[in-house]
Amino acid sequence: MSADIDFMPGDTDFDHHSDEANADPVAYYARFRESCPVGRSAAHGGFRYTTRYADVARIARDDETFSSARSDHGGEGVGIVIPKGPGLEQYPIELDPPRATEYRKLINPLLTPEAVEHLVPMIERHAARVVDDFIELGSCDFVRDLTNPLPAAVTLDWLGFPEEDWAKLAGPIHDIFAAPADSERAVRGAAGLAYMDRRIRELIAERRSEPRPDGVSVLVAGRRADGSEFDDDELVSVIGLLIAGGVDTTTSLTGSTLVHLARHPDQRQRLIDSPDLLEAATEEFLRAFAPSQSMARTVTRDVEVGGCPMHAGDRVLIPWVAANHDPAVFPDPEQVRLDRDASRHLSFGIGSHRCAGAHLARAMFRAMMTQVLTRLPDYRVIEEGLVPYPTRGNQSGWDAVPAVFPSGPRAAAAAGSIRALTTPTPLRVTEVRAVAEGVVAVGLGLPDGGDLPAWQPGAHVELRLPSGRLRQYSLCGDPADVATWRIGVLHEPKGRGGSVELHELARPGVTFAVRGPRNHFPLTPAPSYLFLAGGIGVTPILAMVREAAGRGTPFTVVHGGRTRSTMAFADELAAIAGDALTLLPQDEAGLPDIPRLLGGLDADTAVYACGPGPMLAAVERECARLGLTDRLHLERFAAGDDLETAFDAAENRTFEVQLARTGVTLPVPADRRLIEVLRDAVSGLSYDCEKGYCGACETRVLAGKPEHRDSVLSDEERLAGRTMMICVGRCQGDRLVLDL
Repeated sequence: MSADIDFMPGDTDFDHHSDEANADPVAYYARFRESCPVGRSAAHGGFRYTTRYADVARIARDDETFSSARSDHGGEGVGIVIPKGPGLEQYPIELDPPRATEYRKLINPLLTPEAVEHLVPMIERHAARVVDDFIELGSCDFVRDLTNPLPAAVTLDWLGFPEEDWAKLAGPIHDIFAAPADSERAVRGAAGLAYMDRRIRELIAERRSEPRPDGVSVLVAGRRADGSEFDDDELVSVIGLLIAGGVDTTTSLTGSTLVHLARHPDQRQRLIDSPDLLEAATEEFLRAFAPSQSMARTVTRDVEVGGCPMHAGDRVLIPWVAANHDPAVFPDPEQVRLDRDASRHLSFGIGSHRCAGAHLARAMFRAMMTQVLTRLPDYRVIEEGLVPYPTRGNQSGWDAVPAVFPSGPRAAAAAGSIRALTTPTPLRVTEVRAVAEGVVAVGLGLPDGGDLPAWQPGAHVELRLPSGRLRQYSLCGDPADVATWRIGVLHEPKGRGGSVELHELARPGVTFAVRGPRNHFPLTPAPSYLFLAGGIGVTPILAMVREAAGRGTPFTVVHGGRTRSTMAFADELAAIAGDALTLLPQDEAGLPDIPRLLGGLDADTAVYACGPGPMLAAVERECARLGLTDRLHLERFAAGDDLETAFDAAENRTFEVQLARTGVTLPVPADRRLIEVLRDAVSGLSYDCEKGYCGACETRVLAGKPEHRDSVLSDEERLAGRTMMICVGRCQGDRLVLDL
C-alpha cells in the first residue's frame, strides 16, 4: 500500500497470518465475510482484503487494474504475497499480460492435457517405486517418504534433471514453505535455492549444446514471436517456477487429503470401493485443501470492489481459500463431499494466471492417492505427530504426517493395459438403434477401429456435446466387446437439452468427444443379488445382470416403466435373465410394491437400484426400515453440469475462424466445438475446465461477434466482445478472427 495512505479507525484487525487464522482459516474468513467482506487491514504495512468468491475472481481476472508485477508499493520483494518476501522474480506469475503471455506460450505446450497424458506412465512408475521404498516397513512419514519425493521425481525427471539432483532440489523448496521465517531451516532452504539456480543454469547450457527429449530442451528451443530466443535468466525464472509449482503444491494437497481421509474412514472406504470416484473427488479436495491459500495484487487505478474503495498503489489480498468456501457458490462449504461438482474452485486461480500445471498436479495427486488406497488402505495417521506449516496465510500443508499400516509387498511389474480416456477423445458413432419408444442405443468406437479401454458393470462415460453440454451415460453393452461402447439415451423433450441434442445428432459416422470409463456404481461380489431398474435406469442394471449370469450368481431383476413399449432393452434383459426377470409396466401393474420386493430377502442378498428419484427414495426408506442400508447400492440420475449455460445445438451455425498470427482460416462445423477445431491447429493451446468458467482459454477477439456461452465474463465484457472463452463460445456471424 502507498506510504501516504492514512488508516482510519474503521480498519479491521484482519491478519491472515495470525494465530486465529492459522488455527482455522475457513472459520476465520467466514467471520469476516459475514461482518466485513471487503475491508482494510493495518497489518503488514497495510492492505485491502477480500473474502467472497465473486470479488476474488473479479480481481484475479482484471490484470489491468490489479497487477501481479513487482513494484515499490508494500516494500521490496515477491509481489504476489502479503507481506512481500525475498526471492528471484518468477516468470510468468509475477508479470502482467502482454509481457506474461510470451512465457505462457513457452510453457503451455509442455502442460496440455495431451502432453500430461503421455507422462502418466512415468508418474505411475515413480509412484509405485516410491511406495516400494517403505511399504515393507509398516510405517512412514507420508510427507518425507511419499508426498515430497514423488512430485520431485516426476517434475525433475520430466524437466530432464539427473536423479542425483532430485532430493537436493526438492528439499529446499519444501523448507521454504514449511519453515518459520528467519529460522535456521529457512536459511538452509535459501541456500538450497542458490544451488538450484546454479544447477538450472548448468542444465540449460548442456541442453543448448545437446538437446534431449525432456522439458528443459523444449524450453531452450522455444522462441518469441519475433524469432529471438529466451536468455538464461529468463529460463532460470521459468524453470524455477515450474519446479516450485510442481513439487510442494502437490505435496501439500496430498498430505491434507490423507489426513482428512484418516479422520473420515467412511469416505476413505468409499474411494476404495469406487476408485473412479477419485477423479471427481480430486476437485473437491482441491477446493477444500487449496495448497496456495492466497495471493496478492497491486491496484493500478482507483476502483471500487464490493463497496470498498481501493486506490492506486494499494495492496490487495485475494484468498483462494475464502473463495472456495463461499456458501454463495458452494453450499455447506465446510463439508467435504466426494461427489460434489467442485470444478469451479479457484485453487488453480482464474484468468491469465490460472495454473499452467493444473493437469500435471492432478495426475500426480491421483497417482499417489491410488497407491495409498490400493496398497495402504488401512493406514492410520499418528495425530500427535502431525506438524503443520508454521503459517497458513500463503501456503497450507503438513510438514510431517507420520502413519502406520500393515506391511505389504513391493509392487510387481504392472501388466500392460489400455487406460481410461482421461482426456476428451473423439469416438465415432458406429450404430444407432431404437430399443424402445423414445430410447435409442448408440454404439461408439475409435475412428481407427482400435480397442477401447476395458470396463466393468456400473461404469459410465462422459460425452461432450457440440453445444458444450456434458452428459454422463452408463455403459450397457458387453464388456467383452473391446471395439464398441454402447449407451442408451432417453429422449426427454422437457429435459435440459442434452438428450434432445444427442437424439438429433447421433448418426453413424458422427463423432463425440468422450472421456471414461469411470465407475462410481461397481458390482461388488455377493452371494445373491436383487436388481431394481426404473425406466432408463435399466442401462447399468443390464450390464450387471449379464455379469451375474456369467458368474452363475443367483439373482432376481425387476424392471419397471411407464408402458411396455417404453421399457428399453426388455427383450435383451429377458434373454439373459429368463425367469429371474419381472417386468412391471406401470399402466398394467401399477407402481412397484417396494416393501414386497424387499421383504424376505436372503440375509446376504445385495440390492442394486437405479431409476427415477422417487423410486430410489422409496427403496432407501424401506431398506432403512428393514435394516438393509448396508446392502443397498444406488445410482441416481445425475443432474449433469449445473453450471452450464444451455444452448440449442440445433441452432449452431457453421462459421470460419481465422488465426491472426498465422493467417490460417479454419471451418468450424455446427457439430464441432471451436476448441476442438483449434486444438488440431494450435500447439500448446491453453485450456482446462472446458465448461466455460475457469478462464484458462480466454482469447482475444480481433474481429467478428462472439457468441458467449461461459460463466466468467461480465455483461459489459460480453457486450464489448473483446475476448471469449473458446472452450464453449461460438460465433454469431460467419467469421471470427482470434489472436492466435
